[in-house]
Amino acid sequence: MNDLPGRNRLRAVTPEMRDAGRRLRANPTPAERRLWNALSNGQLDGLRFRRQHVVGTFVYDFYCPAHRLVVELDGAVHEDPDTAEHDVLRQEAIENTGRCVLRFRNEEVLRDLRGVLGRILAACRG
Repeated sequence: MNDLPGRNRLRAVTPEMRDAGRRLRANPTPAERRLWNALSNGQLDGLRFRRQHVVGTFVYDFYCPAHRLVVELDGAVHEDPDTAEHDVLRQEAIENTGRCVLRFRNEEVLRDLRGVLGRILAACRG
């Protein structure tokens, strides 16, 4: 799987980050679980997404490689000013790699999944 020679080096993934991604995949939040149920297996217009996808020192909540789209879900912890500042810097770093970042609050996913999926689809269609 990911133990092929050189495979992780393409994304500069350390064993610690790989393990972090695995832990996050094993313990999704209710909002992550709900969104993944709608995105997995190409259910959204045939688009393929990965969840808790590790790239370098980042773990993307959801990632569509074909459209270089990162989807991030934010819970209550992201309201903290220090966390919010970190989120801005992290998003800038991700966008500097040529990826687009969409952010949604957990409550939005739980309350209006159809609207969230529409915005994701619109971002992929460009």
